[in-house]
Amino acid sequence: MASTVDMIESSKESNGEAHLDEPMPNGLDSPKKSTPETLSQRVLRIVKANLLVILTVAGVIVGVFIGLGVRNVTLTRTQVIYIGFPGEILIRLLKMIIIPLVVCSLVSGAASIDPKALGKLGGLAMLFFLITTLIASSIGVVMAFIISPGSVSVSKPAYLEEDVPAHKEIIDSFLDLIRNIFPSNLVSAAFQSYTTSYKLMKKNGTKGIANITVENVPFGTDQDGMNILGLVVFAIVFGVALRKLGEEGEILIKFFNAFNEATMVLVSWIMWYAPIGIMFLVAGKIVEMEDVASLFASLGKYIACCLIGHAIHGALVLPGIYFIITRKNPYTFLWGIFTALATAFGTSSSSATLPLMMKCVEEKNGVSKHISRFILPIGATVNMDGAALFQCVAAVFIAQLNHVSLNFIQVITILVTATASSVGAAGIPAGGVLTLAIILEAIGLPTSDISLILAVDWLVDRTCTVLNVEGDAFGAGILQFFVDRDAKRNGAELSEVRLEAAPESSPLISKRSDAQKSGSGEKESSM
Repeated sequence: MASTVDMIESSKESNGEAHLDEPMPNGLDSPKKSTPETLSQRVLRIVKANLLVILTVAGVIVGVFIGLGVRNVTLTRTQVIYIGFPGEILIRLLKMIIIPLVVCSLVSGAASIDPKALGKLGGLAMLFFLITTLIASSIGVVMAFIISPGSVSVSKPAYLEEDVPAHKEIIDSFLDLIRNIFPSNLVSAAFQSYTTSYKLMKKNGTKGIANITVENVPFGTDQDGMNILGLVVFAIVFGVALRKLGEEGEILIKFFNAFNEATMVLVSWIMWYAPIGIMFLVAGKIVEMEDVASLFASLGKYIACCLIGHAIHGALVLPGIYFIITRKNPYTFLWGIFTALATAFGTSSSSATLPLMMKCVEEKNGVSKHISRFILPIGATVNMDGAALFQCVAAVFIAQLNHVSLNFIQVITILVTATASSVGAAGIPAGGVLTLAIILEAIGLPTSDISLILAVDWLVDRTCTVLNVEGDAFGAGILQFFVDRDAKRNGAELSEVRLEAAPESSPLISKRSDAQKSGSGEKESSM
């Protein structure tokens, strides 16, 4: 029995009951006190932890100075394009991985979450996106009525008239949105989307009557641009279908998970190129601007109205909602996604910013992969707070230019239409301008005035994109809070059940005590 006692003692030593003098894991020595950290070591540690953010901020600042410095030099159009070439590479890299990232992340996310939990998460996300978009639209209308950007005389730039979107009926715009949810070809949905055009058709009178009527008949065409909405819906439904298959679908789920992880590795590599790309994107856009002084003189109030509205929503409203729900510091959360926000400002595309946003919220803000890779692609498609705010400001601005006083019903129409049309806004540069035509048609304003919006869209659209991706990130953070809270509640309930199910007279305890008694008796007898 002495060997039995030795085995028990050795097992105690292996379980950590002995060897108290050994250091703890992760390099922490429990008996010894750590030496105080010097100021230089602390600064170095902070710089290492936030190196990418610091480089991104430096890239934006240096890009502004390069652009302002090069503006004084007479450059040809070709040379301006060459300046923006490194930034173009960044946009191409980000767009390259959008489709595999969105499809694989949504398929793996939908397949790994229980259908009931999936419906709950999706419902909470859509409710959050709807409320924040309505708030943003309201801020836009209020700011436009307060500042009155259309009260000044504005000259329309003739060089942008050709970029004004063609007339489209409101009902056809929403039917196109529904059609794009169900793409007829998944391959073509990767680079084309459905849109309605019109052609005039003559219709002769009946029964020999000579009158001829002309009808504007809609017909479908494919336009360049990814149908991200159709891909998102397909990926979610396909992931749910794979979960229903059970064991037969596990192989394909593992494939999409592995594909998703490999894509995120590519994103981590691209992130280190982002500061260089953003620097040249900003510099190229500043060099490209023409007659900035006159543009700001005529449209300065409109630009200020949009920027102030975006600042209020992004710096006060969204952080306030996050703090009220989670009781956590929202500005710490914002600092964690600063690299993604700077990329959004540089690229002016929420879809192109999606890969970096996923990486930031997972690594810096503690959002789980299941949440971020399911919610963020949906948010990049349907959540457009910045676009809704800018569209409301633009609609009131154009109404004031045309001396049209908006009544209460028209204001409500602007709010509802801006919220609904922002869902179908493409996550690309100037995507919100295309849906602005729907709002103007709804309240009977001329769409030709959109050329004024296009003149300064290069600036306003960047702050729109920053606000869009910020809303997506806060949505993911709030959903993570709800998931963690539910997990704690379920864990508490399970622990209570386990305590109730394990009475003091457990057969396992009685057997172990009997064995210990018999062992001690044998040991005494042997002694």
